[in-house]
Amino acid sequence: MEIKRRLSRDRNRVTVPFVPKRNNIRRNTIMAYDNPRSTARIGRHPIHPMLVSFPIVCFVGTLLTDIAYWRSANLMWANFSAWLVSAGVIMGVLAAIAGIVDFFGDRRVRDHAAAWIHAIGNALALVIAIFNMFIHSRDGWNSIVPMGLTLSALTVLILLVTGWMGWALVYRHRVGVSE
Repeated sequence: MEIKRRLSRDRNRVTVPFVPKRNNIRRNTIMAYDNPRSTARIGRHPIHPMLVSFPIVCFVGTLLTDIAYWRSANLMWANFSAWLVSAGVIMGVLAAIAGIVDFFGDRRVRDHAAAWIHAIGNALALVIAIFNMFIHSRDGWNSIVPMGLTLSALTVLILLVTGWMGWALVYRHRVGVSE
């Protein structure tokens, strides 16, 4: 009731509660409205989101080149698949290290169910991709059809789910977002 009377008297003036500027807060102080922080970062830029796009592109590329090899039997596509899955595994391990540091670096990150799904799913996708890399190291038709193609598709499907969970961590739960 008091608020209605106050707004009717002061139509042009709206009072907003005081929110301190970021520069006024000490760096080591954790306020109630602070977001969970990324602990693996360069300056203020988190490392995990910078690295994670490389393995995703490599694993999707592996699936596409596996399909191209399955349809054409051109050995070039099998070679592309072997290189892409190997590069994806290497970059995936680097992204996983940064992700593990972020996951265990701030307790508030682990409070979200999406973080657990994201972490476990990405670890599972990386293990499957490592097996896929060994399968792709074989020669000829057996390196792709049927096991290599199946593992590539399974990896991409898992990455769709974990990518959605990673999105939820950043855009819903504001993990690693500095304001």
